[in-house]
Amino acid sequence: MSDKKADLAGPGVSTYEEVEKILPNDYQPILRPMERMKALFGIKNYIEENLCKELNLQMVQVPLIVDRDSGVNDYLDRDGSRTPIEFPCGLGLEKRIQAQVVQAATKWKRVALKQFECKVGEGICTDMRAVRKDYFLDHDHSSYVDQWDWERVITEKDRNLEYLKDTIRKIWKVIYGASRFTEENFPRLKQTKYPPIPEELVFLHAEEILDMYPDLPRKQRETKIIQKYPAVFILGIGWTLKDGYPHEMRAADYDDWVTETKTEDGRTMHGLNGDILVWNPVTKRRHELTSMGIRVTKETLKIQLKMTGQEDFLKLPYHQAILNDEIPLSIGGGIGQARTFMYLLRTAHLGEVTVTVWPKQLKEICAKRNIHVLE
Repeated sequence: MSDKKADLAGPGVSTYEEVEKILPNDYQPILRPMERMKALFGIKNYIEENLCKELNLQMVQVPLIVDRDSGVNDYLDRDGSRTPIEFPCGLGLEKRIQAQVVQAATKWKRVALKQFECKVGEGICTDMRAVRKDYFLDHDHSSYVDQWDWERVITEKDRNLEYLKDTIRKIWKVIYGASRFTEENFPRLKQTKYPPIPEELVFLHAEEILDMYPDLPRKQRETKIIQKYPAVFILGIGWTLKDGYPHEMRAADYDDWVTETKTEDGRTMHGLNGDILVWNPVTKRRHELTSMGIRVTKETLKIQLKMTGQEDFLKLPYHQAILNDEIPLSIGGGIGQARTFMYLLRTAHLGEVTVTVWPKQLKEICAKRNIHVLE
């Protein structure tokens, strides 16, 4: 069980000795750097256009910084271990604004639905940029994060598993369509070395996966399941499972992970959220593309904050807006842009599709394996 507890500590492989063991030894990039950029922006345009079409969204501007006291920054987990970058701004003000660089736009988007006057069934999509300074930097985690962060207004009747699954299927349709679009325009990506990207997703609850592999930590369970089903949506992330641990720590103030649901065979589960995970045939590892869910109501917000010992958050403006019915019920998520580019362009490292900082040790390990990151 100690392995299961350690598995909740956060993203990343954890040591560069381990990174060296898991990177592929026979890697050959399919596209040259400039070709890769051309393909990348083709994918970006395709996904933005078609995601907006499928989910009835409009692209909007999104903040890079937010006021600390607003409560809209994303803390990513529930233990407060991954903190945002903070700085004072506003030269000449008697009291300068205490600003934070966003870690994700998860909570801001729900407030923005009201600002942009979205009606039921309408929503927004953003080309979000963020900084997460407390990540271990490996082949698929970086401190610079780009996402398609989206949010849509729903009704109380929409707060159910079928609505969630229907939305997820539409998102996967766009990602699958992007893969076909990219292969048509860059035929070298269609190689027999790698299996085609699956057309369909498999839905499994975190509790069901635990039943299949009760003795394995979460990441090993995920690896097992996506070796069997190479594209999976894992439902119910955040609720404490029967082994005494959540599948993964999830913040308490955006996704709803306490609401009861029923499996097809009548078993009681919890959670209206989850992640899309795929098998990456290049790295031969699990690969998370998107996290999303139906958002908390004022009732489930209070329950989740009590469960996580964070009831002091209720006094913040964002949380007050939920409690006072000032912002709409919604569904939303974040699709990792660099993760998606990496998956569709068959690269071994995020640094081949995004420009950020990487430690010298990691760059040296990568270079030995013919992986050259952009700087």
